[in-house]
Amino acid sequence: MPYRLQREIEKLKKSILTLGAVVEERVHMAVESINKRDEKLARQVIDGDPQIDDMEVDLEEDCLKLLALHQPVAIDLRFIIAVLKINNDLERIGDLAVNISERAIFVAKHDRVAIPFDFPAMSKKVKDMVKKSLDSLVNMDTALSSKVLKMDDEVDAINREMYNQVREGICKEPDKLEVFTHLLNTSRHLERIGDLATNIAEDVIYMVDGRIVRHKAEEYTKRINRSPV
Repeated sequence: MPYRLQREIEKLKKSILTLGAVVEERVHMAVESINKRDEKLARQVIDGDPQIDDMEVDLEEDCLKLLALHQPVAIDLRFIIAVLKINNDLERIGDLAVNISERAIFVAKHDRVAIPFDFPAMSKKVKDMVKKSLDSLVNMDTALSSKVLKMDDEVDAINREMYNQVREGICKEPDKLEVFTHLLNTSRHLERIGDLATNIAEDVIYMVDGRIVRHKAEEYTKRINRSPV
């Protein structure tokens, strides 16, 4: 790989990790705002969304410049294409953090519901998926990517349990239907963030192995598990 291209790719890695760290923090803040009923914190997430948008645009422009100036091939080309897709997924995760914060503002203005929701635990698992997917990108680690694919099933199961809790809560406190609806949507937003982290992991597998595992995640993880360490 030409030295200049290698240097630019290293810059891309740092940029995508920086964006990922900012997005992770915004997800954490959004969940904290709904858990603590903190309207001020929620508005910080909403007000900070343009920063993520600007970072996404800058990173996309950097990728397009690399494609135009260096005409990379093979693994370098797949890496840049993966970063372009992952960049978009991270921006969408930032948007979902904003959506959660908007729910938090509504919930903060209403009385607490009797059913407790463990959003911090769900958020922790989702953020771990985002972090692992980005680490797998930087280290080109498909084994780590496959762990993210398996974690998605766990998040889906938590989301289903949240639905059951909301249904139980509405039966007990029907006058708080709107609050329960916002809480259920928060769970759905977190589940969607997990889906986007899974997309990132699938893009890493494509980048490293040249295999498109979208819609075949379960089959791929089984194959990885059978492979010798």
